[in-house]
Amino acid sequence: MLTTEQLIDVIKRIDDANSLDPNIDIDSEGVAQPKELLYSQRMTRTVVDFRPDADECLQVAVRGHHMERWRSPRSDYPMDRKGYKQWRSQLMLFHAGRVEEIMRAAGCSEDACERVSFLIKKRKLRQDPETQCFEDIICLTFLNYYLDDFAAKHSDEKVIDILRKTWGKMSEHGHTAALKLDYSKKGTHLVKSALGA
Repeated sequence: MLTTEQLIDVIKRIDDANSLDPNIDIDSEGVAQPKELLYSQRMTRTVVDFRPDADECLQVAVRGHHMERWRSPRSDYPMDRKGYKQWRSQLMLFHAGRVEEIMRAAGCSEDACERVSFLIKKRKLRQDPETQCFEDIICLTFLNYYLDDFAAKHSDEKVIDILRKTWGKMSEHGHTAALKLDYSKKGTHLVKSALGA
């Protein structure tokens, strides 16, 4: 649905936008990077490992999943469960809208724009194979790159609960990939506890 040239152009536009993130994260080499730029690159690496035959729309959805997330901070919403859900719901619409804008600017077809938006909004999860794959990639990226940092900030009980919920969102193929990840000692303990192993 996208030409190779369009895919390259869209990815570059997303990366250029995410490179403006004022928040910093540290990559595996110890280099400081704009947080959402690094996240999007990690998502793409997960796609390469998990779904190397991913079509262009899934590749764009993955790259744009957190696009410019810092522009919609959690603090703009009530600090309770309802506020969190509102924030997450609005984020999906925001990310999808921004990626659609970029795709249209790159000359992508309306069908392609709508398909990427559909994936980012997680429409028909469990029913649409690509939407489920998108969810698996999100979960695998968290488990592979962010579990230890998350665990350091929260109680074991909370992390185990989150891991159980994460596992429940994934497909069997996602489960298989998750069990093959190289977890830290702490991460291994938490995952095993969450799965009752």
